[in-house]
Amino acid sequence: MRHTWRWFGPKDRVSVDDMLQAGVQGVVTALHHLPNGTIWTSEEISRRQGQLAMMKDGSASGLAWEVVESLPVSEAIKTQTGDWREHIANWITSMRHLRDAGIEVICYNFMPVLDWTRTDLAWRRSTGATCMRFDFTDFAAFDIHILQRKGAAEDFPDEIREVAARRFAAMDDARQEQLAGNVVFGLPGSAESFSLEDVRDLLDSYAPVTDAVLRQHFHDFLEQVAPVAQEIGMRLCCHPDDPPFGLLGLPRIMSTEADYAERMAAVDVAANGITLCSGSLGARPDNDLPGMMDRLGDRVHFLHLRNVRRDGDAIRGSFFEDEHLGGQTDMVALVAAVLRQEAARKNAGRSDAQIPMRPDHGQDILDDIGRGGQPGYPAIGRLKGLAELRGVEAGLAFQAARP
Repeated sequence: MRHTWRWFGPKDRVSVDDMLQAGVQGVVTALHHLPNGTIWTSEEISRRQGQLAMMKDGSASGLAWEVVESLPVSEAIKTQTGDWREHIANWITSMRHLRDAGIEVICYNFMPVLDWTRTDLAWRRSTGATCMRFDFTDFAAFDIHILQRKGAAEDFPDEIREVAARRFAAMDDARQEQLAGNVVFGLPGSAESFSLEDVRDLLDSYAPVTDAVLRQHFHDFLEQVAPVAQEIGMRLCCHPDDPPFGLLGLPRIMSTEADYAERMAAVDVAANGITLCSGSLGARPDNDLPGMMDRLGDRVHFLHLRNVRRDGDAIRGSFFEDEHLGGQTDMVALVAAVLRQEAARKNAGRSDAQIPMRPDHGQDILDDIGRGGQPGYPAIGRLKGLAELRGVEAGLAFQAARP
């Protein structure tokens, strides 16, 4: 695996120097300040490349921008409303500019409205570390009583509705505001962030968009962008839904192995690929991550390795971001499947034999606490995760090399 690290640009509390000292080999970043649907110019791309190529003292970092995460797909494209055709044309132009700059991998997602959803961005563990958590009951309290989405109550089981009502009744204004802010927290993969009114308006815009309609819109998008990517040597990799089950009455079409297989078959070219995120997919008990890597691995262009622990076995339920080797996904088995895929690619002479991986998320530990970094992206917590994953990789490689 090629060890990469997500960086949110010059305002990121985790610096280029920190990345370099962590021993990463490449950088995953994006032009987070640009509005969705606009063109990423060659000048803006070059500026970001220059920023990450230099340490604080002005010396060269030796790091390069290797993976884009994310080149956002606008809501207009997903709903096929407004300037959606222009937005697709701009997306293709941005992709060409990125390829001209030497970048070969673009991670993106097709999630409606929110890129990811958590109810707690700093949930305290028994060790004193903090992590992100999705609490299904808290989310029900938000959806039914704070957002007051029409029909929300019918989307939850009776027992969840009852507990959510009691939990909401016990919330003061500050707690309600905090929960709402956590749920609609704008992922720093785009320039967009949302108010409650924004969310209500966006949900209204999705009223005619069923699962089947969103699938067709995704296929329409792929039919335009994937052949261009194939032609210019760009690898596209769609991130799964996070969490991988229905929320807010919105369609979810990238939550299971079957979803991925259908999207890959829709435009069956190598450039149309997968971001295998073990944390997002691992929030469903019916997703077999090592098996998915074995069965779909030839189209996996990017890896997010993180672990979650579910509170139960329900498809829709609560979970938290566990340590990289501590959750319910067998990370050793998953890394072994990745190494098998890389060996097969090497034997086939593929130029992408080494798959870029980043230690996704991480718990805030030690000096991460109080640093004020991006939720889920601590310096030391990710460094710990990267070290653990490196250890697994090295141990499996040593075992494979033994006679």
